[in-house]
Amino acid sequence: MIAETPGYPRFRGVNWFDTVDFPKDGDGCRWNPTPHDSVTRVRFQGFGHVKVNQHRAVAGKVKTVSVKREGRKWFVVLTAEQDRPEPLPPTGSVAGIDLGIASFLTDSNGVHVPNPRHGRKAAAKLETAQQALSRFPRRKAEDRTKNHQRAVEKVATLHGKVRRQRLDHAHKTALALVREHDFIAHEDLEIRNMSKAPTPKPDPGMPGIFLPNGAAAKAGLNRCIADAGWGVFLTILYVKTESAGREVIAVDPRNTSRTCPECGHTAKENRPTQGCR
Repeated sequence: MIAETPGYPRFRGVNWFDTVDFPKDGDGCRWNPTPHDSVTRVRFQGFGHVKVNQHRAVAGKVKTVSVKREGRKWFVVLTAEQDRPEPLPPTGSVAGIDLGIASFLTDSNGVHVPNPRHGRKAAAKLETAQQALSRFPRRKAEDRTKNHQRAVEKVATLHGKVRRQRLDHAHKTALALVREHDFIAHEDLEIRNMSKAPTPKPDPGMPGIFLPNGAAAKAGLNRCIADAGWGVFLTILYVKTESAGREVIAVDPRNTSRTCPECGHTAKENRPTQGCR
Protein backbone atom coordinates (compact mmCIF):
# COMPACT_ATOMS: atom_id res chain seq x y z
CA MET A 1 0.00 0.00 0.00
CA ILE A 2 1.45 3.36 -1.06
CA ALA A 3 0.98 6.16 1.43
CA GLU A 4 -0.24 9.42 -0.01
CA THR A 5 1.82 12.54 0.58
CA PRO A 6 -0.33 15.04 2.49
CA GLY A 7 -0.77 18.42 0.88
CA TYR A 8 0.04 21.77 2.37
CA PRO A 9 -2.68 22.84 4.83
CA ARG A 10 -4.91 25.58 3.47
CA PHE A 11 -6.12 28.46 5.59
CA ARG A 12 -9.88 28.42 6.00
CA GLY A 13 -11.05 32.00 6.34
CA VAL A 14 -14.23 33.46 7.72
CA ASN A 15 -16.12 32.92 4.46
CA TRP A 16 -15.07 29.28 4.00
CA PHE A 17 -18.17 27.86 5.70
CA ASP A 18 -21.62 29.28 4.95
CA THR A 19 -23.64 26.33 6.28
CA VAL A 20 -23.36 24.24 9.43
CA ASP A 21 -25.39 21.01 9.56
CA PHE A 22 -26.53 19.28 12.74
CA PRO A 23 -27.52 15.72 11.72
CA LYS A 24 -29.85 15.23 14.67
CA ASP A 25 -32.06 17.58 16.63
CA GLY A 26 -30.57 17.79 20.11
CA ASP A 27 -27.04 16.85 19.03
CA GLY A 28 -25.25 20.18 19.31
CA CYS A 29 -28.40 22.10 18.42
CA ARG A 30 -31.98 21.87 19.64
CA TRP A 31 -35.10 23.38 18.13
CA ASN A 32 -37.52 24.71 20.74
CA PRO A 33 -41.01 23.76 19.53
CA THR A 34 -42.81 25.70 22.30
CA PRO A 35 -42.11 29.44 22.10
CA HIS A 36 -41.37 31.21 25.38
CA ASP A 37 -42.88 34.69 25.78
CA SER A 38 -44.16 34.44 22.16
CA VAL A 39 -40.56 34.19 20.92
CA THR A 40 -39.21 31.10 19.13
CA ARG A 41 -35.63 30.12 19.97
CA VAL A 42 -33.04 27.62 18.87
CA ARG A 43 -30.34 26.46 21.29
CA PHE A 44 -26.74 25.92 20.21
CA GLN A 45 -24.34 23.98 22.37
CA GLY A 46 -21.71 26.26 23.86
CA PHE A 47 -23.48 29.38 22.62
CA GLY A 48 -26.95 29.44 24.15
CA HIS A 49 -30.41 30.38 22.93
CA VAL A 50 -30.88 32.48 19.79
CA LYS A 51 -34.14 34.16 18.81
CA VAL A 52 -35.64 33.05 15.51
CA ASN A 53 -38.16 34.90 13.37
CA GLN A 54 -40.34 31.90 12.49
CA HIS A 55 -42.30 32.53 9.29
CA ARG A 56 -44.57 29.47 9.55
CA ALA A 57 -45.38 26.63 11.93
CA VAL A 58 -43.26 23.48 11.78
CA ALA A 59 -45.28 20.39 10.82
CA GLY A 60 -44.02 17.01 12.01
CA LYS A 61 -41.00 15.96 14.03
CA VAL A 62 -37.78 17.89 13.49
CA LYS A 63 -34.99 15.54 12.38
CA THR A 64 -32.08 17.78 11.32
CA VAL A 65 -31.15 21.43 11.80
CA SER A 66 -28.93 23.55 9.53
CA VAL A 67 -27.71 27.09 10.00
CA LYS A 68 -27.12 28.96 6.76
CA ARG A 69 -25.53 32.35 6.13
CA GLU A 70 -26.45 34.61 3.23
CA GLY A 71 -24.57 37.89 3.40
CA ARG A 72 -25.41 39.47 6.75
CA LYS A 73 -28.48 37.28 7.28
CA TRP A 74 -28.66 33.91 9.02
CA PHE A 75 -31.30 31.25 8.43
CA VAL A 76 -32.27 28.14 10.39
CA VAL A 77 -33.32 25.35 7.99
CA LEU A 78 -35.28 22.44 9.46
CA THR A 79 -35.92 18.99 8.03
CA ALA A 80 -39.04 17.45 9.53
CA GLU A 81 -40.63 14.03 9.29
CA GLN A 82 -44.40 14.04 8.94
CA ASP A 83 -47.23 11.84 7.78
CA ARG A 84 -48.02 11.77 4.08
CA PRO A 85 -50.38 14.68 3.37
CA GLU A 86 -53.89 14.06 2.17
CA PRO A 87 -54.12 14.19 -1.64
CA LEU A 88 -56.10 16.98 -3.22
CA PRO A 89 -59.58 16.12 -4.52
CA PRO A 90 -59.56 15.14 -8.22
CA THR A 91 -60.52 17.77 -10.78
CA GLY A 92 -60.68 15.61 -13.91
CA SER A 93 -58.43 18.07 -15.75
CA VAL A 94 -55.41 17.15 -17.88
CA ALA A 95 -52.91 19.70 -19.19
CA GLY A 96 -49.69 19.92 -21.15
CA ILE A 97 -47.31 22.81 -20.52
CA ASP A 98 -44.72 24.42 -22.78
CA LEU A 99 -41.92 26.42 -21.15
CA GLY A 100 -40.64 29.36 -23.13
CA ILE A 101 -39.01 32.78 -23.14
CA ALA A 102 -41.69 35.14 -24.46
CA SER A 103 -44.12 33.53 -22.01
CA PHE A 104 -42.77 31.62 -19.04
CA LEU A 105 -45.40 28.94 -19.51
CA THR A 106 -48.24 28.14 -21.91
CA ASP A 107 -50.64 25.30 -21.21
CA SER A 108 -52.68 23.22 -23.63
CA ASN A 109 -55.76 25.33 -22.87
CA GLY A 110 -54.06 28.44 -24.24
CA VAL A 111 -53.38 30.03 -20.86
CA HIS A 112 -50.18 32.07 -20.78
CA VAL A 113 -48.10 32.78 -17.67
CA PRO A 114 -45.98 35.91 -18.24
CA ASN A 115 -42.22 35.71 -17.87
CA PRO A 116 -41.33 37.96 -14.90
CA ARG A 117 -37.70 38.45 -16.09
CA HIS A 118 -36.39 39.21 -12.59
CA GLY A 119 -32.77 39.08 -13.70
CA ARG A 120 -33.39 41.45 -16.60
CA LYS A 121 -35.10 43.97 -14.29
CA ALA A 122 -32.21 43.88 -11.82
CA ALA A 123 -29.49 43.94 -14.50
CA ALA A 124 -28.80 47.67 -14.27
CA LYS A 125 -28.39 47.64 -10.48
CA LEU A 126 -26.26 44.49 -10.66
CA GLU A 127 -24.02 46.00 -13.31
CA THR A 128 -23.46 49.13 -11.21
CA ALA A 129 -22.74 47.10 -8.07
CA GLN A 130 -20.34 44.74 -9.87
CA GLN A 131 -18.47 47.66 -11.46
CA ALA A 132 -18.02 49.20 -8.01
CA LEU A 133 -16.76 45.86 -6.68
CA SER A 134 -14.31 45.42 -9.56
CA ARG A 135 -12.42 48.56 -8.50
CA PHE A 136 -11.15 46.82 -5.38
CA PRO A 137 -8.20 44.39 -5.57
CA ARG A 138 -9.01 40.77 -4.82
CA ARG A 139 -8.30 40.01 -1.17
CA LYS A 140 -9.23 37.51 1.48
CA ALA A 141 -12.33 38.35 3.51
CA GLU A 142 -10.32 39.16 6.64
CA ASP A 143 -8.11 41.61 4.69
CA ARG A 144 -10.91 43.60 3.05
CA THR A 145 -11.61 47.20 3.95
CA LYS A 146 -15.08 48.25 5.10
CA ASN A 147 -15.88 49.78 1.71
CA HIS A 148 -14.72 46.61 -0.04
CA GLN A 149 -16.87 44.44 2.24
CA ARG A 150 -19.90 46.66 1.65
CA ALA A 151 -19.41 46.32 -2.12
CA VAL A 152 -19.26 42.52 -1.79
CA GLU A 153 -22.42 42.47 0.32
CA LYS A 154 -24.24 44.74 -2.13
CA VAL A 155 -23.66 42.32 -5.03
CA ALA A 156 -24.61 39.32 -2.88
CA THR A 157 -27.80 41.06 -1.70
CA LEU A 158 -28.94 41.80 -5.26
CA HIS A 159 -28.25 38.24 -6.42
CA GLY A 160 -30.09 36.88 -3.37
CA LYS A 161 -33.14 39.02 -4.09
CA VAL A 162 -33.34 37.80 -7.70
CA ARG A 163 -32.96 34.18 -6.55
CA ARG A 164 -35.79 34.53 -4.01
CA GLN A 165 -38.03 36.21 -6.59
CA ARG A 166 -37.50 33.30 -9.00
CA LEU A 167 -38.29 30.79 -6.25
CA ASP A 168 -41.44 32.65 -5.25
CA HIS A 169 -42.68 32.77 -8.85
CA ALA A 170 -41.88 29.07 -9.37
CA HIS A 171 -43.72 28.03 -6.20
CA LYS A 172 -46.84 30.05 -7.01
CA THR A 173 -46.96 28.88 -10.65
CA ALA A 174 -46.46 25.21 -9.73
CA LEU A 175 -49.06 25.39 -6.95
CA ALA A 176 -51.65 26.85 -9.33
CA LEU A 177 -51.06 24.02 -11.83
CA VAL A 178 -51.25 21.31 -9.17
CA ARG A 179 -54.51 22.65 -7.76
CA GLU A 180 -56.14 22.85 -11.18
CA HIS A 181 -54.99 19.65 -12.97
CA ASP A 182 -54.79 15.97 -12.08
CA PHE A 183 -52.27 15.12 -14.81
CA ILE A 184 -49.55 17.42 -16.14
CA ALA A 185 -47.17 16.75 -19.04
CA HIS A 186 -44.14 18.85 -19.87
CA GLU A 187 -41.28 18.79 -22.37
CA ASP A 188 -38.24 16.78 -21.31
CA LEU A 189 -35.85 19.66 -21.86
CA GLU A 190 -32.07 19.26 -21.76
CA ILE A 191 -31.57 22.71 -20.24
CA ARG A 192 -27.82 22.33 -19.84
CA ASN A 193 -27.38 21.45 -23.52
CA MET A 194 -29.71 24.27 -24.57
CA SER A 195 -27.56 26.86 -22.80
CA LYS A 196 -24.18 25.71 -24.13
CA ALA A 197 -21.99 28.15 -26.01
CA PRO A 198 -21.81 27.52 -29.80
CA THR A 199 -18.79 25.66 -31.17
CA PRO A 200 -16.13 27.95 -32.68
CA LYS A 201 -15.78 27.85 -36.48
CA PRO A 202 -12.14 28.09 -37.63
CA ASP A 203 -11.58 29.71 -41.00
CA PRO A 204 -10.00 26.98 -43.20
CA GLY A 205 -8.26 29.58 -45.36
CA MET A 206 -6.78 31.65 -42.52
CA PRO A 207 -5.27 29.80 -39.55
CA GLY A 208 -6.03 31.46 -36.23
CA ILE A 209 -9.09 33.26 -37.61
CA PHE A 210 -12.63 32.20 -36.75
CA LEU A 211 -15.84 32.64 -38.71
CA PRO A 212 -19.00 34.16 -37.16
CA ASN A 213 -20.94 31.51 -35.24
CA GLY A 214 -23.71 33.52 -33.61
CA ALA A 215 -22.04 33.52 -30.19
CA ALA A 216 -23.34 36.97 -29.22
CA ALA A 217 -26.96 36.10 -29.99
CA LYS A 218 -26.61 32.72 -28.26
CA ALA A 219 -25.18 34.42 -25.16
CA GLY A 220 -28.28 36.62 -24.95
CA LEU A 221 -30.54 33.59 -25.31
CA ASN A 222 -28.58 31.75 -22.62
CA ARG A 223 -29.12 34.65 -20.23
CA CYS A 224 -32.85 34.52 -20.90
CA ILE A 225 -32.96 30.76 -20.27
CA ALA A 226 -31.07 31.14 -17.00
CA ASP A 227 -33.29 34.05 -15.96
CA ALA A 228 -36.46 32.01 -16.57
CA GLY A 229 -35.34 29.30 -14.12
CA TRP A 230 -36.98 26.32 -15.85
CA GLY A 231 -34.97 23.75 -13.90
CA VAL A 232 -35.96 25.16 -10.50
CA PHE A 233 -39.60 25.34 -11.56
CA LEU A 234 -39.71 21.71 -12.75
CA THR A 235 -38.08 20.49 -9.52
CA ILE A 236 -40.70 22.32 -7.44
CA LEU A 237 -43.50 21.06 -9.71
CA TYR A 238 -42.49 17.42 -9.18
CA VAL A 239 -42.38 17.86 -5.40
CA LYS A 240 -45.80 19.52 -5.25
CA THR A 241 -47.47 16.98 -7.54
CA GLU A 242 -46.18 14.09 -5.43
CA SER A 243 -47.44 15.58 -2.17
CA ALA A 244 -50.81 16.42 -3.74
CA GLY A 245 -51.38 12.97 -5.24
CA ARG A 246 -51.14 14.28 -8.80
CA GLU A 247 -49.12 12.92 -11.72
CA VAL A 248 -46.55 14.64 -13.92
CA ILE A 249 -44.55 13.16 -16.80
CA ALA A 250 -41.87 14.39 -19.20
CA VAL A 251 -42.46 13.86 -22.94
CA ASP A 252 -40.14 13.98 -25.95
CA PRO A 253 -39.85 17.68 -26.89
CA ARG A 254 -39.25 17.09 -30.61
CA ASN A 255 -41.80 18.98 -32.74
CA THR A 256 -44.14 19.52 -29.77
CA SER A 257 -44.42 23.21 -30.68
CA ARG A 258 -44.62 22.57 -34.43
CA THR A 259 -47.37 19.95 -34.46
CA CYS A 260 -50.95 21.13 -34.92
CA PRO A 261 -53.12 19.81 -32.06
CA GLU A 262 -56.15 19.54 -34.40
CA CYS A 263 -54.82 17.71 -37.48
CA GLY A 264 -51.33 16.60 -36.42
CA HIS A 265 -49.57 18.43 -39.28
CA THR A 266 -45.97 19.40 -38.42
CA ALA A 267 -44.52 22.63 -39.79
CA LYS A 268 -42.23 25.33 -38.47
CA GLU A 269 -44.91 27.96 -39.22
CA ASN A 270 -47.04 26.47 -36.43
CA ARG A 271 -44.58 27.75 -33.80
CA PRO A 272 -44.92 31.44 -32.86
CA THR A 273 -41.84 33.57 -32.50
CA GLN A 274 -40.02 33.10 -29.16
CA GLY A 275 -37.93 36.24 -29.15
CA CYS A 276 -35.95 37.27 -26.07
CA ARG A 277 -36.95 40.89 -25.57
